[in-house]
Amino acid sequence: MKFNATLRSVQGTSASRRLRRAGRVPAIVYGGTAAPLNIELDHNEIFHALRKEQFHASILTMALEGGANEQVLLRSVQWHPFKQQVLHVDFQRVDANQALHTKVPLHFVNAETSPAVKLSGAIISHVVTEVEVTCLPQSLPQFIEVDLGNLLGGGSIHQKDIVLPKGVTFTHPNDEQVIVSAVVKGGAADDAEEAPAA
Repeated sequence: MKFNATLRSVQGTSASRRLRRAGRVPAIVYGGTAAPLNIELDHNEIFHALRKEQFHASILTMALEGGANEQVLLRSVQWHPFKQQVLHVDFQRVDANQALHTKVPLHFVNAETSPAVKLSGAIISHVVTEVEVTCLPQSLPQFIEVDLGNLLGGGSIHQKDIVLPKGVTFTHPNDEQVIVSAVVKGGAADDAEEAPAA
C-alpha cells in the first residue's frame, strides 16, 4: 500500500495543534542508518488507510513530496481519547536485508464446517487474533490462515498447529499457547464423533 507524506519543518506541541486544526497529522519515520524524519500526513487519507487491515501488516510505500519513495512499516498510532481523530503516527524504515519483528493478523477459516460446530454446536472462541513473527520484509505475510476444519467440540488449536509461510517464524515460540478453543454449550465436551440427538 502507498500513502503520501510531506516534510514537517516546524515541531512542538503548538505546531502539532495547528497541523491538526488544518486537517493534517504529525508523524515520524525512524530506523535504518538515516536520521529520524518528521513528516505530516493528510488526516482523511491516513484515517481511511488505518481502517484497512492490510495497512497494519504490510510493507508500506511512503511517497514523500519532493523526495524518493521509502519502504516503511506502521509501528504505532495515537488516537484522540473520544474523537475519531488520529493524533500521531510512527513508521519504521524497512531494510530489505534485515529481519523485522511485527504482528500479523490471523484469519480463521472453515469454522462452520468443523465437527465442533456441525456436530457439537460449539462456540468458537478466538483466544488470539494476531501473532508476532520474525522474517525478512519480502516474506512478510499480510495475514496467516488458521484452518478450523478438523476442530472437535471441546478441543483447541495451539500455536504449534499453525502452519507458517516459508521464511517466517514466531518471535516468541510457545507451542502450547492456545489460539482457538471450541466451547461446547453447557461447559461439557460432547463426543465429537456422534451427531447430537434429534
